[in-house]
Amino acid sequence: MHRILLPQLLAVLTLSAEPVITGELKQWHKVSLTFEGPVSAETAEPNPFSDYRLNVTFRSGERSLIVPGYFAADGDAANSSASEGNKWRVHFSPPSTGEWSWSASFRTGENIAVSEAAEEGSAISFDGQKGSFTVTESDKTAPDFRALGRLVYDGTRYPKTLGNNQIFLKAGADAPENFLSYTDFDGDFATDGIKDHLVKTWEPHVRDWNEGDPVWQGEKGKGMIGALNYLSSKGLNAFSFLTMNIEGDDANVFPYLDQQQLDRFDISRLAQWEIVFSHATAKGLFLHFKTQETENELLLDKGDTGPLRKLYYRELIARFSHHPALNWNMGEENGRWKNKPEKPYQTTAQRLAMGRYFEKHDPYQHPIVIHNGQWFDDVYGPDSPYCGASLQTGQADFKNVHRSTKGILEASAKKGKQWMVACDEPGDAQHSLVPDKVDPDHDHARQNALWGNYLAGGWGVEWYFGYKHAHSDLTCQDYRSRDLMWDQCRHALEFFRSQQLPLGKMKNHNSLLSHKEAFCLAQPGRHYLILLKDASQETLLDLAKHEAEYEVRWFNPRQGGNFQKGTQPLIAGNNQQDIGFPPNERDKDWVVFVSRK
Repeated sequence: MHRILLPQLLAVLTLSAEPVITGELKQWHKVSLTFEGPVSAETAEPNPFSDYRLNVTFRSGERSLIVPGYFAADGDAANSSASEGNKWRVHFSPPSTGEWSWSASFRTGENIAVSEAAEEGSAISFDGQKGSFTVTESDKTAPDFRALGRLVYDGTRYPKTLGNNQIFLKAGADAPENFLSYTDFDGDFATDGIKDHLVKTWEPHVRDWNEGDPVWQGEKGKGMIGALNYLSSKGLNAFSFLTMNIEGDDANVFPYLDQQQLDRFDISRLAQWEIVFSHATAKGLFLHFKTQETENELLLDKGDTGPLRKLYYRELIARFSHHPALNWNMGEENGRWKNKPEKPYQTTAQRLAMGRYFEKHDPYQHPIVIHNGQWFDDVYGPDSPYCGASLQTGQADFKNVHRSTKGILEASAKKGKQWMVACDEPGDAQHSLVPDKVDPDHDHARQNALWGNYLAGGWGVEWYFGYKHAHSDLTCQDYRSRDLMWDQCRHALEFFRSQQLPLGKMKNHNSLLSHKEAFCLAQPGRHYLILLKDASQETLLDLAKHEAEYEVRWFNPRQGGNFQKGTQPLIAGNNQQDIGFPPNERDKDWVVFVSRK
């Protein structure tokens, strides 16, 4: 393979000008430092990705963060498609206001990018440069995550946004998993003869692009940016995407120049991804990074966290970890499947090693989760790098979502570290969330998956689209295919947002209800949040140990809106009490909120 050979002398003679600082110097915003360093190229020797290491240490008071940087070609590769240049860049998201100082470490040596030794290799170019700047408060407003602050795991069942210290519940789109398989991105993946028919245009969402929204290279990106606008306009707050699916169902998403050169990244395509992710952050959409499809488990270092895997993870962290709201998912359908034991898979040690790399090297400590495949038992525990399950279920009616969510929450706590649980692929492979044309009501999805997860103590749902339907997990380019379900997701999110329930103090207590099919999340004696799938039956709530008066209010999860008054607006404690009936449509599902007066 032809490579560009660059004299080492260039690195020595490069003038070390002050870096260009761009972005808004505000808390949670992206601040970029772009240094002029040695000229290099995507295919150059030394390899600019593995044989140079840029780290910048940011300090404020007692706090310090070491943030990795990357080779940025000409500094505008998203628009120029440049593959060579002398720009080296780091992105920083200040976690607090005030003065921040920075100091750059820039070194070269064979495979130094994945070395843990601070003094490995040789210092070159702008190594040792220092500076400072002052950070002020964000001027953004919700749902922009730069206003809400970084999303963190704090040892409880729910993530929180640091800007307002509020619990974050999500509802969004898991499908299409090949979201980033997009013809407007640079690279020849769309014309290389490998599953080219699955590459998207996102044409149905061009109409959702607005004047002033980002594009690249003139008019490119409108369809994908419009798709994000649409999700946000429906009140959703999350979406997910694979960042590598070589050998997978789509095989068109990867950060590399091609499917063979696994230590050479496509600079312009990754810069275009960043435009998309930045827009999503501004629109209030949580970024769910699914870092590998199951078919890729052994692609890098035979499943180990060795040089290639570390290099891949470092590039993800360097380019994208500054976004306030994301999680790192270490693998879609990861590990050994019980029903397919012959499938190549990563071992427990390998599963843990992936998470530990992010735990050590992500300066912002974003949540680290993993998807089943293999169940989660082997990666629970107080020393596990994982803090959550990205749950996949397998029933068309979603009935195992509630039970599985509850089981993982209980099992992880017993093992010494409370996990968070999101159901990111509810339903079965064939159907799951079907298009509105097939099922406009989505009763099972709403009752068993959406509210089933929330009332088990989970933090939300991302929807999978079954392969037996139009607009599937691989072919969807039009999110309007499930428009009616997005409304029901919005109703749920607005309900929790408006009520500000003490969810951290509430746990699942289905046993307090006379209905076996009903769900109850409760802080006994104070608050009881109940889902009745059929409100026409008498429902008894066990208040035997709590002598007080309770208010009973009804919420319509199908249509949203305000609380409504039922047939029993007040009930007394110290007994099993009939909570009454809703004001109308008794044969439908209702959410009931019983609260102590």
